[in-house]
Amino acid sequence: MLNSILTLIVDTVAAVLGGVLLLRFWMQVVRVRPPAALGQFTFQLTDWLVRPLRRMLPGVGGYDWASLIAALVVIVIAVAIDLAVASRFHPQFLVLLSLMRFFEWVFYGFMGLLLIEVVFSWVNPHAPLAPFIRALNEPLLRPLRRIVPLIGNIDLSPLVLFILLRIGLMLVTQLVMSLA
Repeated sequence: MLNSILTLIVDTVAAVLGGVLLLRFWMQVVRVRPPAALGQFTFQLTDWLVRPLRRMLPGVGGYDWASLIAALVVIVIAVAIDLAVASRFHPQFLVLLSLMRFFEWVFYGFMGLLLIEVVFSWVNPHAPLAPFIRALNEPLLRPLRRIVPLIGNIDLSPLVLFILLRIGLMLVTQLVMSLA
């Protein structure tokens, strides 16, 4: 019971921190400025880890690689703790589970952003956070909007993207598991 509680705490803290680090990376990839409160939260939560890494890993190509590497470090530490608590620590498991968790966070992060945008479009398309979420999703939705036609003025590209993200997650999970 105590092991499960410790694993829950470690996984929750790692997921929040890692998710914010991945969001920070994606915001720079997309070149979108977050609203003030969200930006302040993001940078205050992650600067302690990103700034020291940035000295070793400068941004190349305009991307904040330190944020991405920091997310990977968080994942590896969380998986190492989980494996140690379960008394199953093995370097091969550490690498494979860390890789799998990284891809899960990326795919589930995109799915979460997509669901938030869909809810905004139905409930309040003029919400203050809606343009920010729309800008984060636009690079993924733009190619699909060229292919998927509007049906009765309904944009089905988010549904298609959601299905493609689920398929991508299934394929990546299967690929990582086949390496075991």
